[in-house]
Amino acid sequence: MPARSLLTLSRIALTGALLGQALPGQAAECSLIADDSKRLACYDAQFGGPAKAPPAAASPSAPEDNPSTRQEVASGNGLRSRMTDAWDLDPAHQPAPFEIRAYKPTYLLFGTYTDNINRQPTSGNSANTVTTPLDLRATEAQFQLSFKTKLWSNIFGNNGNLWAGYTQSSRWQVYSGDISRPFRETNYEPEVILVFNTPYSLGDWHWRMASIGLNHQSNGRSNPLSRSWNRAILHFGIEHRDLSIQIRPWWRIPENENSDDNPRIQNYVGRGEIIVAQRLGEHVLSLQARHSLRSGENSRGSAKLDWAIPLSGSHLKAHLSLFSGYGESLIDYNHRQTMIGAGISLIDW
Repeated sequence: MPARSLLTLSRIALTGALLGQALPGQAAECSLIADDSKRLACYDAQFGGPAKAPPAAASPSAPEDNPSTRQEVASGNGLRSRMTDAWDLDPAHQPAPFEIRAYKPTYLLFGTYTDNINRQPTSGNSANTVTTPLDLRATEAQFQLSFKTKLWSNIFGNNGNLWAGYTQSSRWQVYSGDISRPFRETNYEPEVILVFNTPYSLGDWHWRMASIGLNHQSNGRSNPLSRSWNRAILHFGIEHRDLSIQIRPWWRIPENENSDDNPRIQNYVGRGEIIVAQRLGEHVLSLQARHSLRSGENSRGSAKLDWAIPLSGSHLKAHLSLFSGYGESLIDYNHRQTMIGAGISLIDW
C-alpha cells in the first residue's frame, strides 16, 4: 500500500479514536469519512458552521469625492451654487477642458416689435452713415446662441481657469416676404476670460468669482453698415440664495479715429452693466442694466427685463422680453427704442 494511503488511514484512525472518546453517535461517523471537504461538511451539519463575519460597512466617501457634499461645501450654505457649477469655481472639482458649456442666455423670440425701427443707421463717422432709408418692418424675430469652453484649469496653483466664449445674436425680418426676409443685423462676440474663485462670504451673501477678459464684438458687415469694438471687461459674481448679481465694468480699447465704425459708443451702450437674476421656483426673472457712467447729455444706457416661464422639464421655457434704451444691437448703438418680444428659451441667467 502506498505510504500516502497509509498516512491518510492513520490520520482517520487517530481522529476517529479521539473523536470517538469525545463525540457521540454521528460525530464518530464523520471521523471515518476520508474526503476532507465531505468530512468538514458532516461536522458542520452536526455542530453548525463557523460564524460569518458581518459585512464590512461601506466607508463614507471623502467630502471631495461626494458630489452632493462637494456642492454644499462649494455653496457654503447647503444650497446649490449655480455660479460655482457654471465656472468650475471649486478647485477640487475641475471637469476636463474643451467641453462645450452654456454661457449667456440662449433663446428664440418668435416675434419682436419695436416702436422705432432703425431704417437709417448713423454713426459719428460719416463713412458709416446710411444715406438712403432702408425698407424694414417693425416686427421681426430674434434669436441668440451662446456657449463657452474651458481651456486651462488651475493655472495658479488651485485657482485661475482660462475660458473661451462665443455669443451670436440675430435680428431676422422673417415676416417681410416682400423684401425677401433678410437678416437685418447679426452680432458676433468671441472672447477669452480668466476666472478666479473668490470664496468670501458675509452671512448668506457669497462673492463667488472675479474675472478679466478680452472681448471683440462686430456685425461682420461692410461700410456703411459696419460696426465693431474691442473691450477689456472685469466681471464680479455674487450669490444670495436664489439671487445672483453680476457686475461687469469695461474699458473700450481705443481705435484709430479715422477707422472707428462707431465713435463714442461707450456714451450710448455704456461703460458697464449689472445683471440681476432671481429664481422663483422654476421661473427666472432677470434685469440687465447698462449705463455710460456720465452725466448730462452723455448720460445714456438701457434696461432689459426678461421672464423665463417653465413649460416642460427644467430647460424649455416660455420667454418674455422688454428692452428700452440705446444699443439693442450694434447697428443700433446710438439709436433709442423700446422693444417687446415673446418666444422660448433653453438657457437663462
